[in-house]
Amino acid sequence: MMETGQDEVRREAPALCTRRLLLRAFAESDAGALYACCRNPLLGDNAGWKPHSSPGESRRVLEEVFLRRPTTWAVTDGGTGRLVGAVGLLPDPKRECPGVAMLGYWLDEACWGRGLMTEAARAVVGYGFSQLGLEMVTATCYPHNERSRRVLERLGFRFEGVIHRAVQDHRGVVSDLCSFYLPRDIRRNE
Repeated sequence: MMETGQDEVRREAPALCTRRLLLRAFAESDAGALYACCRNPLLGDNAGWKPHSSPGESRRVLEEVFLRRPTTWAVTDGGTGRLVGAVGLLPDPKRECPGVAMLGYWLDEACWGRGLMTEAARAVVGYGFSQLGLEMVTATCYPHNERSRRVLERLGFRFEGVIHRAVQDHRGVVSDLCSFYLPRDIRRNE
């Protein structure tokens, strides 16, 4: 199903097209655009990771995270090809059963409020159910991240509850997480 071991042969995410976006595999050439987006502290603060401090750091993240996951997509503007975000299906660290993946995403601040992440995530969740045979997709976000919560609600995710004192961020701040899930059977009714 969703293997992400470091020893496996690198496979690329298949391209997915939406009305306004092209979701494609990350490439080494994305390092500069990744840095341009991810140096913004608002992205990191909303997702729990440290803003990138140099192009070299972005290159390392690209190599260690994005290039090794066949179910992680670069979100690009369908007209210009510009990298504007990332979306992926990852192993859920809080669930051990097969058939479940966790949705993760970020979007460049210049693109917020336009429904782009909802569009991208809808395509990826659909791929997870139809091509990967997932039974459920989960997601979490910080309680203060209303934008992320709205994306999940628009996609039909159900609020599962709050995981108290769930994560510690790069500054050492411990935070709660809001937990959501979308079972496969909900999508059949759309």
